[in-house]
Amino acid sequence: MRFLRATSIVTALTAALLLSACEEPDDPSPFEGTWVDLTHEFSRNAVFWPTAATFNKETVSEGMTEGGWFYSAYNFSSSEHGGTHMDAPVHFAKGALSTHEVPLDKLIGPAAVIDVSAASENDRDYQFTIEDVLGWEKAHGPLPDGAILLFSTGYAAKWPDAAAYMGTDERGPMAVGKLHFPGLSPELAAFLVKERNIRAVGLDTPSLDYGQSKNFMTHRILSAKNIPGFENVAALDQLPPTGATVIALPMKIKGGSGGPLRIVAHIPPFD
Repeated sequence: MRFLRATSIVTALTAALLLSACEEPDDPSPFEGTWVDLTHEFSRNAVFWPTAATFNKETVSEGMTEGGWFYSAYNFSSSEHGGTHMDAPVHFAKGALSTHEVPLDKLIGPAAVIDVSAASENDRDYQFTIEDVLGWEKAHGPLPDGAILLFSTGYAAKWPDAAAYMGTDERGPMAVGKLHFPGLSPELAAFLVKERNIRAVGLDTPSLDYGQSKNFMTHRILSAKNIPGFENVAALDQLPPTGATVIALPMKIKGGSGGPLRIVAHIPPFD
């Protein structure tokens, strides 16, 4: 009788487990929704600063081995600041966080996406203003506490045409003076560090400062407060103004001033 009762209990538990497996879970998966890759591919076509070493990929092995299986391996080289990448604060602030020191809580957070594409298309040297942020807040509410603030200029659509994307495809120091693309004004950078709490700033152009900047004041202001920057970001036009979460993980280069970045966004399902 004990055996029969034990068998009955096991049978009942098995049936209950099977029934629960068929039911919808009470809580949706945190990964439901849409993932957007905000990263340009690293290749020889990637856009780099005129004075930076470009991306190079060298074949070590590619093909069938003597043992009869396929094997491929490559070497690559690149400057820290090219393609989709992070500027670590130490890039423009002595003693600030280097690449390996930037904490994860500055690289993962709620996105606030401000569309400045119309102004940027009309003026290649446009500098985002405090009014751009205040106008966004009027429409969408205050910037989220600890926001990753992203500016969508529409310039990612010009990638990888360097001349269209950053004003020149020339290389070398003399080409720097020919750069024309939008960026944050120093006044906006100062406002953000004093009046708002942001984790990081990103945009779809080559630099946080606009192309004609001579003193890189925007970089200097943000870096002094250990705010990292994400540059050459892709596909920002695919994100909503609010609601997305950004995950931006750079290559963990010890003592680096920046590094190649894989940045993605998660957009949850909206009711």
